[in-house]
Parts: sequence; C-alpha cells; structure tokens
Amino acid sequence: MDRRTGVVSLALVTFLAAAGAAWAEDPQFTLVIKEHRFAPAELQIPAGVKIKLMIKNEDSTPEEFESRELHREKVVAPGQQILVIVGPLEPGRIRSSGISTRTPRRES
Repeated sequence: MDRRTGVVSLALVTFLAAAGAAWAEDPQFTLVIKEHRFAPAELQIPAGVKIKLMIKNEDSTPEEFESRELHREKVVAPGQQILVIVGPLEPGRIRSSGISTRTPRRES
C-alpha cells in the first residue's frame, strides 16, 4: 500500500467511525401498531434533534405509516418493523395516520 492509499483508507475509516458514532447517538422512539391503532397515541420527541423512529406492526395485515408533514409513507408488513429517520423538527405537532391496506379504518 502506498502512502496516498494509506491516507485515503485512514480518512475513510475515520469518516465511517464518526458516522457510526453519530448514528448511535440519535435517540430512538418506538410506535407499535396493534388493532389498527398506534401506541402510544401521542409521542413526544425533542425539537431540533434527528431521531430514529421504529414502527412495529403487531397486526396480521399490512399497515401504512403516513405523514404529509414528514414526507413519509411506508408500508409495514404484518409482524415486521421498519426504521424511519426523522428530523430535526421544529416545535409543534405532526399528524400521522396508520391505514390498513386491507380494511379501511373509518373515523368515528
């Protein structure tokens, strides 16, 4: 390995280590979909911080996580989970909905 290759390799390893440390530092929150509803019904996350949002589908049908404000629309297979990276966000409320892909949920 010549000196230039060693410097590039060292820079790449340093970058990957820093990226891994930054990834590990993002707080993680979990939403569970059960009986076509989110639990918890409201999730409080810190403003101005990027977060990892784990969405677990405990239903026997596919479910959709949708938020226009977050520009996210993801289908979660039955018994599976997905990871969504969100933020940083401004203070306020964000609406999202879960939609069963087999049985439409009606608002009452």
